[in-house]
Amino acid sequence: QAVFCLLLCVPWGSSCPRSCQCTERAGAKAVLCSSRHLEEIPKDIPKDAVFLKLDANSITRIPSNAFRHLSHLEELDLSRNAIEKIDRAAFKGVAAGLRTLDLSSNRIRSIPKEALLALNAKLRLANNPWHCECALQEVLWEARLDPDSVQDITCHTAPREEYVGKPLLQVLDAGVNFCSVRQRTTDVAMFITMFGWFTMVIVYVICYVRHNREDTCKHVDYLKSLPSTQGHAE
Repeated sequence: QAVFCLLLCVPWGSSCPRSCQCTERAGAKAVLCSSRHLEEIPKDIPKDAVFLKLDANSITRIPSNAFRHLSHLEELDLSRNAIEKIDRAAFKGVAAGLRTLDLSSNRIRSIPKEALLALNAKLRLANNPWHCECALQEVLWEARLDPDSVQDITCHTAPREEYVGKPLLQVLDAGVNFCSVRQRTTDVAMFITMFGWFTMVIVYVICYVRHNREDTCKHVDYLKSLPSTQGHAE
């Protein structure tokens, strides 16, 4: 057992990020960058990394293509950071291979559904200040969430005050549908827009008719003012 632990802690290769430790776990490459005061994702992570731990740092954003070169990546831990923004293509290139993705205990209020719905990984999203909305609802319905952490996905803010502080799953089980609310809002906006265009067309037609009527009246008055043919004959 001591020999195994010694082998586990032996650094491998020369391309390991300076702030991380690189080891092997059962023949798979692991990059351990936990609690290293990182403010962004290291750009020199080895391409053959299978396990990547970036937890307990100060990372605030996951940019597009942040892990694209890590085609062997299976487990990614980003928990206990200060992540507020996740780009739509944040996990592009690793979506198919990831088995677990931990985003718990961050500062995430919303997330583009495109960033997560392409993943096959088991997701942990608990303990974030979520704004309960349609995109989050779609993630909950379609993504592979860790069942042990679903109850900890809580509405920090919501369209209605009564949902605040409640687990999102509980709110949805009560029959709330955030996507239908958005659809109704879209329908109302579309109706208002169409009504505005219709009103503009009506006003234009009325003005056009009035303008033509005024021109016609002027023309008739002009004709009446002309000397008649009978007057000339006399």
